Amino acid sequence: MVKVKNVSKQFGGKNVLENVSLSIEKGKITSFIGPNGAGKSTLLSVISRLTKADSGEVLIDGVDINNEKSNVLAKKISILKQSNHINLRLTVKELVGFGRFPYSQGKLTKKDEQFVDEAIKYMELDSIQHKFLDELSGGQKQRAYIAMVIAQDTEYILLDEPLNNLDMKHSVQIMKVLRRLVDELGKTVVIVIHDINFASVYSDNIVALKNGVIVNNGSARSIINSKVLKDIYEMEMPIEEINNQKICVYFA
Repeated sequence: MVKVKNVSKQFGGKNVLENVSLSIEKGKITSFIGPNGAGKSTLLSVISRLTKADSGEVLIDGVDINNEKSNVLAKKISILKQSNHINLRLTVKELVGFGRFPYSQGKLTKKDEQFVDEAIKYMELDSIQHKFLDELSGGQKQRAYIAMVIAQDTEYILLDEPLNNLDMKHSVQIMKVLRRLVDELGKTVVIVIHDINFASVYSDNIVALKNGVIVNNGSARSIINSKVLKDIYEMEMPIEEINNQKICVYFA
């Protein structure tokens, strides 16, 4: 379990996170939702230790992340940020291989290669695994980066807007893959996501942030509620139930 306790963070004198406390269940998909500037990405970054909180603490399985060695933490938790820039000319397979660095230190073993091949297959990248990243579309690159995170084989997977640059088909593919990682492999997935219908259909739990604080937190079905969503987004959102799934009609 991830426990966030009284975490605050400022940038340029502005509170981006303010006294945030949160428990993230193991073996579930938890989605962070909320308007732009709510603090979602910053909270994800603090949990992964990419950003240091000004105050408060983050515990993973009871251990303060600030007391964990980097190589040990990298075997527990992986993160994919919104912007990924690698200034090397790499193939898809080489990029995915980077996910094994915490284990291989750059010298891939047969076991590492197996994880790489499985991640490539998971993301349906077999046919383009030997192409260079600069030859790919934005959506193909995004899938390759997600495959790299999958290859890292951590219990906790953090993804910041993983559906960026993806069309509908591949957005659904990504969410189905994340669901499989949780249901079949017992992973714990935390995502920042803007499409609340994807959050509704694929998440177990949803955490809603606004102005740097958590304004609501609970099961997906409890959060996908017209009154709750109006408080978060300040707009009317009728909810329809389709095939036992709550769908927000926010475009009307």
